[in-house]
Order: sequence, then structure tokens, then C-alpha cells
Amino acid sequence: MFRHLLNKRKLCNLILSPFFMVVVFLLCFSNDVCAKNIVSMRIGQGVGSVRVVFDANSTFDYKAFLLPDPRRLVIDTQNIRVSKSLEKLVTKNNLISRARVGSETSKGVRIVFDLMKPVVIKKAFLLPPQSDFGWRFVVDLAVSSDREFDAKLGNSYAFSNDNFKSRSVSSKKVYSKKVKPKSSAKKVIVLDAGHGGVDPGAVGYSGVYEKKITLLMAKELKIVLEKEYGYKVYLTRNRDVFIPLRNRVKIARKHKADLFISIHADSVKNRKTKGLSVYTLSENASDKEAAALAVKENKSDIIAGLNFSDHTKEVSDILLNLAQRETLNRSAEFAGFMVKQMQKSVRLLRNTHRFAGFAVLKAPDIPSVLLELGYLSNRDEERLLQQKSYRRKLAKSSGTAIDKYFDNMQHASVF
Repeated sequence: MFRHLLNKRKLCNLILSPFFMVVVFLLCFSNDVCAKNIVSMRIGQGVGSVRVVFDANSTFDYKAFLLPDPRRLVIDTQNIRVSKSLEKLVTKNNLISRARVGSETSKGVRIVFDLMKPVVIKKAFLLPPQSDFGWRFVVDLAVSSDREFDAKLGNSYAFSNDNFKSRSVSSKKVYSKKVKPKSSAKKVIVLDAGHGGVDPGAVGYSGVYEKKITLLMAKELKIVLEKEYGYKVYLTRNRDVFIPLRNRVKIARKHKADLFISIHADSVKNRKTKGLSVYTLSENASDKEAAALAVKENKSDIIAGLNFSDHTKEVSDILLNLAQRETLNRSAEFAGFMVKQMQKSVRLLRNTHRFAGFAVLKAPDIPSVLLELGYLSNRDEERLLQQKSYRRKLAKSSGTAIDKYFDNMQHASVF
């Protein structure tokens, strides 16, 4: 024991000695032990997408953008060193063919990825050290059309952090549209209050209309999401008006929504049935009850003289079809967060997360869920849903679930 303490004291004296300090300084100076470096890179293949992750031992400044002829993803880095060895770390994927690392200059280091297909940059962000990871810089790419690629070239559509010092970027065209870097943009949520206008929806135990409850709930949730979380929220309707199902999807896509929530409240013959449930899209319903509900909701367009069954196909090719599969996976992930959070505060229907072919959930690129608040045919649940305090509780739980979902998308999913 005494010998162990003596050895520890000798070690401490060595570390604090001037000689040791000089050795550390020389190591840092000559061998870059203390330099700021991007130490590794990983490429992950998604469904119609690719994620590039850079591991670094320090924060740094960045700008990511696209250039044509040939198609390239360009990442300009500042205040960090980049090793040429990164060029050898491009693993097999369907979007990036190779990487090239430029020489270090006073303006930083440029990394260029040659692209096999047209893409758009979906996200680019820097993550601070977390758990066993150090600093990580993430760039998400998704397959696009030639037109989309051509519309997102150059500086105007670059993703960068606030400290990046710009340098000129040449491309074949001049783009005048200015946009804020999406890395700092607020998430956009579109809330869809079911039914409305000539379509009352379900009729409650005492005669209350579903369209009234869903609009009150959408407005309550909008307040919570904007004031407490800072999200940007749009409503498909903010008054008693009929909106075709296809138009509700168009509204979500128009606002480039990161999440779409359609709000409903059901009614059934069995007045004892009650409980909240969450639905995501599937052509195969999880049970007969879910299938019947989807048929009933999809008939909303027929009420106004429109037949939604004749709608044009939204997913016109295999790539968009694959992209929709990824969207469905994210929808299911969000439904899981919603169920987990809601079970802490309200009564849930058994098998709470259900699946059915809801037309309103068919945006191919937006995670979407249909939230059934409960059953208006049940006297107790109808009474609760008419209370502002109860709707506020639902909104609070939904807000927590939404925030955890987005946090998970940004952090936990980074491999």
C-alpha cells in the first residue's frame, strides 16, 4: 500500500515537472498530437439516401453545397486539418463514387465527393461530443431528379454554420434566391384537423361533431408547439371549411413539413369502447376495425363530389417508392414516441399503434401519423374531449413526443 502511494506521488511530480511540460509541447508541435483533425469518415447507405459522417477531435466550421459538370458534393472546412487518407474510406454505396481532399490553404481544406446520381442535401449539421463519440459532422444526401439537382446548386443553397467565412463558389448558373442555412432552420409541423364544412365527421354521444373537436385540438397543439418548443406550425384549416384529402397532403408538401399529424376522434356502435390510438400508413390494415376506419375516413372526399380512389399515383418511379418506405419507417418511429408519451397521461386503446390505408397519410416524403384522440360515442370520452384542460394535457404529451422524436432523428440515429 505504501509503495503504491509512493509511486503515485512520483508520477504526479513527473507530470508537474518543467521537463514533462516541454516534452508534451514538443510532441504537440512536431507530431500534431494536439492538432485539430478530422480523424475518420463513414458512409452509410439508406433507402434512396446516403449519410456521410466525419469524426473529429474538435469543432470546426463548414459549408456544404452542390456543383455540376460533373456532379459533385463539395464540403469546405475551416479551422481543422483533413488527412488525405479519407479518400480511401469511401465504402460501397449507390450515390458517391469517390472522395478527393485538397491541399490545406489559408482558407481551409476542400473535400470533394464525385456523385453517381443527382442528389439534394437534406441536412448538414455538427454534433457535439456525446457518449463514446467525439465531434461529428453529418451530411445527409437523398436521390433527386435532374431538375431538383439543378435547382439546388451553388452558394445560395449551401448548408453552413454561422462562423464560416465565405469564399466564392463557381457554378454553371447564377442563383439569386437567398435562403437561410437549413442547419439552423426550425422544424416544420403541419397539423390537420380532420373533416370540416359539409363533412362533420363522427357524431358524438350527445351530438357533438368530430370536426369541432379536431379543430380545437389542432389549435391547442399549435400553441404548445410554437410557444414551448419553437417549432413552425401550420394548420390545414383554421376554420370550419371542407378540404379534400389530397389537398391536405398538398398543404403539407407546400410547407415542406418535417412531420404531418392528422387529428381525428372516432365513433362506433359499442359505446363502451374508448381510448386514444395512433395510426400509420399501411396497405394491410392491422385489424378489421382499422380497415373499416380507413374506409370511412377516405370517403370524406366523396361527400363533396370527389372520389379519392381515382387519384393520380404519387410515387411514379422506384426511387420515390423506396423513399416512401423510409418515410413509413420514420412515421412508425414517431408513432412509438407518441404512444410511449401518451400512456403516461391518458387512457389508450389496446394495440395502440395501428396500421391502415389512410389516404391523408400518403405523402411519400413526409413522416405522417393519424392521431385518434378517442371515441366520441363514449359519454365519458366525449365529455373529456370537450374540456380545454384535457385537450391541453393531450397537447402537452404530444409536444413532448414530437420533441423527443426530432431529437432522436438528429442524435441517436447518427451511427
